[in-house]
Amino acid sequence: MYSQSLVKVVEPIKKTTVTRMNRGKKWKYGYNKEHDIIVISKTGKIGQIYEIQNLKIALPSVPLQVHGLQENKWKKIEYPKELSKLKNIFDWRSYPEEAKDKWYDYIDEEFKRRDEGFWFMNNGKPTYITGSHYMYLQWSKIDVGAPDFREANRLFYIFWEACKADKRCYGMCYLKNRRSGFSFMSSAETVNLATISSDSRYGILSKSGSDAKKMFTDKVVPISVNYPFFFKPIQDGMDRPKSELAYRVPASKFTRKKITTNEKQEDLVGLDTTIDWKNTGDNSYDGEKLNLLVHDESGKWERPDNILNNWRVTKTCLRLGARIVGKCMMGSTSNSLDKGGNNFKKLYYDSDVTKRNRNGQTKSGLYSFFIPMEWNYEGFIDEYGQPVFNNPHDDVYGPDKELIDYGIIEHWENEADGLKNDQDGLNEFYRQFPRTEEHAFRDEAKNSIFNLVKIYEQIDYNEGVNNSANVNTGNFQWLNGVKDTQVIFYPDPKGRFNVSWFPQSHLQNKIIIKNGIKYPGNEHMGAFGCDSYDISGTVDGKGSNGALHGLTKFSMEDAPPNHFFVEYISRPQTAEIFFEDVLMALVFYGMPLLAENNKPRLLYHLRRRGYRGYSMNRPDKVWNKLSTSEKEIGGIPNSSEDIKQAHAAAIEMYIQQHVGHLNDGVYGNIYFNKTLNDWAKFDITKRTKFDASISSGLAIMACNRNLYAPNIKIEKPKLNISIAKYKNTGNTSKIIK
Repeated sequence: MYSQSLVKVVEPIKKTTVTRMNRGKKWKYGYNKEHDIIVISKTGKIGQIYEIQNLKIALPSVPLQVHGLQENKWKKIEYPKELSKLKNIFDWRSYPEEAKDKWYDYIDEEFKRRDEGFWFMNNGKPTYITGSHYMYLQWSKIDVGAPDFREANRLFYIFWEACKADKRCYGMCYLKNRRSGFSFMSSAETVNLATISSDSRYGILSKSGSDAKKMFTDKVVPISVNYPFFFKPIQDGMDRPKSELAYRVPASKFTRKKITTNEKQEDLVGLDTTIDWKNTGDNSYDGEKLNLLVHDESGKWERPDNILNNWRVTKTCLRLGARIVGKCMMGSTSNSLDKGGNNFKKLYYDSDVTKRNRNGQTKSGLYSFFIPMEWNYEGFIDEYGQPVFNNPHDDVYGPDKELIDYGIIEHWENEADGLKNDQDGLNEFYRQFPRTEEHAFRDEAKNSIFNLVKIYEQIDYNEGVNNSANVNTGNFQWLNGVKDTQVIFYPDPKGRFNVSWFPQSHLQNKIIIKNGIKYPGNEHMGAFGCDSYDISGTVDGKGSNGALHGLTKFSMEDAPPNHFFVEYISRPQTAEIFFEDVLMALVFYGMPLLAENNKPRLLYHLRRRGYRGYSMNRPDKVWNKLSTSEKEIGGIPNSSEDIKQAHAAAIEMYIQQHVGHLNDGVYGNIYFNKTLNDWAKFDITKRTKFDASISSGLAIMACNRNLYAPNIKIEKPKLNISIAKYKNTGNTSKIIK
């Protein structure tokens, strides 16, 4: 059975605190620093707190009266026919006063729902939607008429409301699946905000100028045109403009009649707000102040256009000094990495809410958000807007009363299975309909030097199993904090080590001492590879990670053979912490290390602490051929072209033999997807960018060092065997000289 992980209800605040604050209506809309929650309630009271993509979002409390529709589900409320005849504010002004009275409460209630949101009963459950979501469902016309209610869209709008409420946030970076409705939802939000703002500007960008124009003319304008008169401001220009929608008073034209009769001009007040679109480019909207920027298809900006460069420019349009005055609504599927996908990927991961600077902002300023495709796939949404994940036991019907007889998970797996022999086709399917972030950024197979089919088979297998049961996260520590004693492992969800196998207790911390020198006691079982660094901090703060990998050999011990059991990809605050992390892992497992010696501080650290015996010498040279420094600290250089080729060949060999589908439903047992993805992207000409590949490749070489041993030619001395020749004439034989 599928178990969703997109949203969960949490209780980070004591119930007594919530009750006390609710009683006084003291919860303020926005970020609450004391409790680290974002309050999207505008009533002063909060109810459930959702955790979505690591954001804790406090919803309003359930009101005493919840709107109960006859169908017990969302249905667009019919617009009164009397009011539908009124097209603008001028029609309302001419409407009889006695007829107006009965509609004031209706109009006030619609404005309240627009601001505070709306509660309705959905399949017997009180359900909250934000004001923006209500405007989308109730008043926005899309290509199919009125939008359906979907739980995925409800969570989208709740997350978006949190982005708007949080003063630290520039908006959202939404990683989506195809046909998720983002273009219509962002268009609806543009019109919604523009029609209640004065002296404001709203902009639209897409993967091309023509796409932005199409979004404006086909989505934004029709939504604006179909608004009820009480939400529709005075508009200048054409009813259906091509480039700019202007909510302002038209310039007055004096006629001869007005001049001769001295007719008085009517005082009208307009919003002076505009919505427009721009051609795609790095400097689109440069220098302009925006209240909202919609970035559609931002993962498909191809050269020379660059979404990263554009965001650096347009970000300044959303702030005045340090104060954020506008928001960005960015959403897209991803192209392949070399066709704009890589830039969007970087922007997405730079928007991780768990990684903030001292101002409380993410690196990009945006908040990343991903909804797996199973939440929002046409044909697998029931009549209550809920996704049908698993095969239903009872009859389940969609919005159009069609029977849904199996779940989206099975459907997706069937589609993926049909593409197993077409890796590029499968990768495109993953990008269009991703169930994980890794699916969304899946690259084309032709761009790797390794077998991507096998790598992705393994990644997919890992994602299909409960990988948390196979991998433990934590840190190694010296027992009682006393160095050079015993090492133990402490589980920690935020730890630096991922571990998939522990040796039996009698094999842990196994050290052999020869002539006063410490050597690893389990060298026959496996080895480590390491990509180190020497400098704790860098000027730009972008230093590469330190990486450590442990790999087993085939042995008679109770250990899985050819198994990567440790993955460490991290950059602690100081290099010394990293060195000690590596040392503790070596001691715990009792295995040696092969590391590059061009960054020697780690190897000197091992030698200084008495663990030179744990540092392997380069396997391609005999002892008397090693340099002085190599004899002193061990290690292998990274400058040799032969070493580079041998390193890449080692990874290639391991992938072919131990990764992906092996036989009869058996798969490889490397459970570290970070490493697998690093292999998928590995570029031998830019090795320094791939910490995990360097480290894991060295571990493979260390476990197979016999393959790299030099051929020693023993020069045998030439034996001069001469046979004497004799002259046998006469009575005696004489040697011929």
